[in-house]
Amino acid sequence: MDEFMGKLKALADETRFKVIQLLLTHDYCVGALAKQLNISEAAVSQHLQILRKAGVVKGEKRGYFTHYVVDREILKKVAEDIIKEASRMPQEKNKCQKHKVGKKQCCKML
Repeated sequence: MDEFMGKLKALADETRFKVIQLLLTHDYCVGALAKQLNISEAAVSQHLQILRKAGVVKGEKRGYFTHYVVDREILKKVAEDIIKEASRMPQEKNKCQKHKVGKKQCCKML
């Protein structure tokens, strides 16, 4: 679950999600990503580092530059895990039952 959450956290940032969107259409080096996103190369490098640690992108050295690509299988696995979680059925015994405590409302699990 920690690995799954790490991937979700890496993808949750708007800029990193834009990086993923760009890399799904074409492989890019840091400089090209910086131009596409209109941010500094240092900022792109930081975002790529987080995405690499999460296993979502991979770098491939080509001459002087490293080009980045999305690991599509990892991205598909994250999507499958989200679908799996969304498909879970609630358990009857875990229904919430509202009751009053003083003047406040709270929930009590059965």
